[in-house]
Amino acid sequence: MRCGPLCQLLCLWLCLSCVEAVPMQKIQDDTKVLIKTIITRINGISHMSVSKYMVTGLDFLPGFQSVLGLSMMNELLETYQKILINLPSRNLMQISNDMENLQHLLQLLASSKGCHFQQAEGLQSLKGSILEASLYSTEVVVLNGLKAFLQTMLRQLEFSPEC
Repeated sequence: MRCGPLCQLLCLWLCLSCVEAVPMQKIQDDTKVLIKTIITRINGISHMSVSKYMVTGLDFLPGFQSVLGLSMMNELLETYQKILINLPSRNLMQISNDMENLQHLLQLLASSKGCHFQQAEGLQSLKGSILEASLYSTEVVVLNGLKAFLQTMLRQLEFSPEC
């Protein structure tokens, strides 16, 4: 007597019943550590010590938000990620990779709370004159904004934000 599919299903069920889910507190802690790592990487870029740069035309950068839900955090991360990948600096490659990983951790946190994210609107093409005209200054302004956002995000994660 062959029990092919039924036996496979029972074996799979047995294996899955022994697997433990990752606690959400662990994911939240990993998220906080990754945020601190990104902030440290931003601080490690040599020209980031000068923070008084002004660049006109960067009004698409997200502004300061005092209270952030998980969906707003994701939307702002996505916006900064789209900006970072359009800046040609080699300093930003690891930060961009970390940002992508941070988005995945944030999505895990959100899915545990039943949150659903939408794609960030706008910013389809950033290859315009703003980013090309003053790359150095734009990089400093964007990274300073990102750092301030990440610090706010870190504080908000202490309170286990909702959707």
